[in-house]
Formats: sequence, C-alpha cells, structure tokens
Amino acid sequence: MTDETCRWQGRRGWQRWRDAAEAALYGPGGFYLRPEGPAGHFRTSVHASPLFASAIARLLVALGQRPAVPPSVVNVVDAADAVDVVDIGAGRGELLTGVLAALPPGFPVRAYAVERAARPAGLDPRIVWSAEPPAGVSGLLFANEWLDNIPVDVAEADPDGVARYVLVRRDGAERLGPPVSGADADWLARRWPLTEPGTRAEIGRPRDEAWARAVSTLDRGLAVAVDYAHHPGKRPPFGTLTGFREGREVRPVPDGSCDLTAHVALDACALPGAELLTQREALARLGVSGRRPPLSLAASDPAAYVRGLSAAGEAAELTARGGLGDFGWLLQPVGAPMEGYWPA
Repeated sequence: MTDETCRWQGRRGWQRWRDAAEAALYGPGGFYLRPEGPAGHFRTSVHASPLFASAIARLLVALGQRPAVPPSVVNVVDAADAVDVVDIGAGRGELLTGVLAALPPGFPVRAYAVERAARPAGLDPRIVWSAEPPAGVSGLLFANEWLDNIPVDVAEADPDGVARYVLVRRDGAERLGPPVSGADADWLARRWPLTEPGTRAEIGRPRDEAWARAVSTLDRGLAVAVDYAHHPGKRPPFGTLTGFREGREVRPVPDGSCDLTAHVALDACALPGAELLTQREALARLGVSGRRPPLSLAASDPAAYVRGLSAAGEAAELTARGGLGDFGWLLQPVGAPMEGYWPA
C-alpha cells in the first residue's frame, strides 16, 4: 500500500491495523498514556506476585556475581562496576521497584525504566526514566509483555487465498484492503503463510525489528522477552488480536478505550544463539517452586507454614499450565554463550 493510499483511506476512516493501534495506544489520549497505567486494566506476572521480581533479582545477581564460569566466558561487568538492568515497557515501574527491593543490600546496580508514559510520582529515585533504552549497557535487558503491544498489521486470506491487509475503522469495523506486499509478504511467507480463505495472521515484522534494536543496545549480558507466544506449525488460524479493559477481554476497537494486544511469534524475533523456554521452565531454573511447605512446619512454626503456603500458591499461579506458566521466554545472550548468563 502506498503512502498516498494510506492517506486516502485514512481520510475516509479506514486504516491498516498497525496505524490504527499506534494512535489508539500511544497517540494523544492513548490507552497506554493514561495515569492508571496497564495495572488498571490487566494483571501481569509482575502484579501477580513479588516472587516474579525476586526471581529477576536473582538472575541479575547471577549476571554480576558468577564465581565460576567457563574460561571462554567474560564477566558481564568488572568486579568494581555496577550491573545494568533495563526494563522495556516498564508500565509504572512496578517490576524495577520489586527487583530493587529484592536485591541484596549494597548490590551495585543501575536501573533504567523505558516507557512512553510520563515518570510516575514517587518512583524510586535510583530508577532512570526514559522513552528509549540506553545504549552501551552491560547486564540484563528485560521486556515483560512489551512485544505484544508493538502494533502490527493484520492480514487475511481472501476467497482466492490472496493475503490482504485488514483495514479497520475507529469503531472496530473491518474490511479487506490491498494485497500484502514487500517485506510484509516475505515475513508471512516465511513465518505464517496464509492459504485457506478466511484465515488471519498478525504480521510480526515490526516486533522482530524492535527486538533487534533493543538487543543492539546491550554490550554484554542477557536480553529477555516474556510474552504470550505461538510457534511454527501451531499458529492460530484466525490470529490472536484482542482487547482488554478493566480486567476483561473485549472486542478490539482502536479508539483508545482498551488495550490492543496480539500474541508474539517469539521464534521469529530470536537472533542467533537464543533459547526459547516457557515461563514454567524459566522460573523453575530461577528457584520459583509451587511446592507446599512440609506439614510438620505447621506445628513447629505456624507463621512460617502460612507464609510458605502463600508463596506456594503465588508460585503456582506464575507457573500454571493454561495460564501465566505458558508465557514464552526468549533468552538472547550478548557477548558470551548462553551458559555464561543463564542457570542450567
């Protein structure tokens, strides 16, 4: 679609989904710029339990204080330097706040929150707030439910099996537009081919590019993207685009009234050397377990038993099959092999 065609259709209320979602989420009065932030509308792993932030804190400590690594692996940071942690799509700083609280006293850290919204009042002054990730950092770059909110175009196969852009109005009405072309067509052919009439896909190319740019800001360390994901051979036949408002799934309407989100083809985002895990697998390696405390503890230390039960319940939610445990984790090492940065 040419720029002139986009402008012509825009004047008549029809846009490609990528443009419509960009305006609805991040334009003037956009959903993600509201004061309440994402936490006012949906619950992520960060909001589900402080165990999530504690696990990320343990990963950060491991990156900065690895006592024994393979000879070929270079330390992420020099012993006297601080470890960087960059939270992309930081919301209102909830994850970094939890990570800083969970770090050992005196642990040297530089914390960066990357978010388009304004810095929230009362945020820990140690957290640097910016709209773009800092360059040249060493440590951990973490993106929790960021990629799913990078707007993408939607394609649908017409009755002849031709993949066409889906156009949308501000009220959510849709119609088919011109055939998918150029780099978008190449991405669909490689990652999510459409052949059956009526099948749909979200064209994830902007997410691949955004992730590559984010990873490029890391000199040494580990980049982690966490999101609902799908994989080759198991792509949903009608796409995943949906909306959320006040904790409920709603029809996706690009008018700024709801979140607009779609699952991520994390395999397409992955760069050489990456590893894909489920959140259940990743958190298990970081010490998050839903194992209940021994019943004997109830007699010897009832308070500790109650705390252990509570933690086990929270861990079970973070790792549940069919829920948060099914999130995909994309682990991208930079400057060293994976074994230098991630617990086996």
